[in-house]
Amino acid sequence: MLWLAPHPLVVASRSAARRAMLEASGIPIEPTEADIDERQVEVRAGPVSPAQAALVLAREKARVVAVQRSGCYVVGADQTLALGDRRFNKPADRDAAREQLKAMSGRTHALHSAVAVAKDGRVIFGHVETAQLTMRRLTDRFLDAYLDSAGDAVTASVGAYQLERLGIHLFERIDGDHFTILGLPLLPLLGFLRREGCLVG
Repeated sequence: MLWLAPHPLVVASRSAARRAMLEASGIPIEPTEADIDERQVEVRAGPVSPAQAALVLAREKARVVAVQRSGCYVVGADQTLALGDRRFNKPADRDAAREQLKAMSGRTHALHSAVAVAKDGRVIFGHVETAQLTMRRLTDRFLDAYLDSAGDAVTASVGAYQLERLGIHLFERIDGDHFTILGLPLLPLLGFLRREGCLVG
């Protein structure tokens, strides 16, 4: 067993991709959700960059859950997408996803993925990484086929795509860490957990 901590790692995220990454790395996890109003958290943080917004949200998710889980390490994560000065949130429906994809067509956007760890209500680690993704020029015919095939999944992520699934067809170039693109800077997190003695070093 690589995991040495007395409790599973509490993961304050609804993301199946994040949970799968941690489980695949041999870490026992306990998934939960952080009950926070993300927009209100951002308002309280004031004007920040998209990268900092992701970190603010990741830290708050971890902190809120850690208050309730004494002695446990709690991971929070978040991801933001920026196209130049414009920031996108998860599309509300198929039409919003289509408009978002049309805006990103033929252009490069930045995915900022943040992770934070809290214990006993105190944030003890935070990290942000950025990946640059260039979409190919998307035809209306392709968009119709993609949206039909992907279904409701297009509203489940900030970019209206899952790179590990049909979303790969959207791109012509990707620069950045694979785990970061999936929503979790995994290597920095594992390094922190090793330094904490939670993982075999």
